[in-house]
Amino acid sequence: MKFAAALLGIALAGLMPAATDARAADMIPEPLALMQGLDKISARVSQFEAPVGTSVRFGTLSVVVRDCQRSPPEERPENAAFVEVYETRPGENRTRLFSGWMFSSSPALSALEHPVYDVNLLECRPAGGSPVRAPAAAPAAPPTPEPASPPAKSRGKTTR
Repeated sequence: MKFAAALLGIALAGLMPAATDARAADMIPEPLALMQGLDKISARVSQFEAPVGTSVRFGTLSVVVRDCQRSPPEERPENAAFVEVYETRPGENRTRLFSGWMFSSSPALSALEHPVYDVNLLECRPAGGSPVRAPAAAPAAPPTPEPASPPAKSRGKTTR
């Protein structure tokens, strides 16, 4: 029985890389990651864009996205980014806190563990995509008056 289970495990392990490679080949590389950061002290949530290969500051953290990929539109929505997070405190050397893949559909699967900050991936997008924050809504135009209609006749009893 143990031999059969071990043989099945070896056979499945041999299939896993092929399935993973095929799925990875379907991903679309994008040059920009939309990230979300939480300052746990002030409870402030911020969204920021991180171009691939560029260091972006969030509090005392430096976030560097090395790769950002999204699934094709016909697949289940998924975004994956390889992210490195460093912390620089005054008078100390830069310390790497996180290095790994982050997934938008499962932020807790591979998360930054920090007492003050949370950082996670929202999406990978093309450069020049929609802005992080939607612009303020334009003031509504005044309503156009409708033509006056004759008073409606009431049917039934009226109150006196």
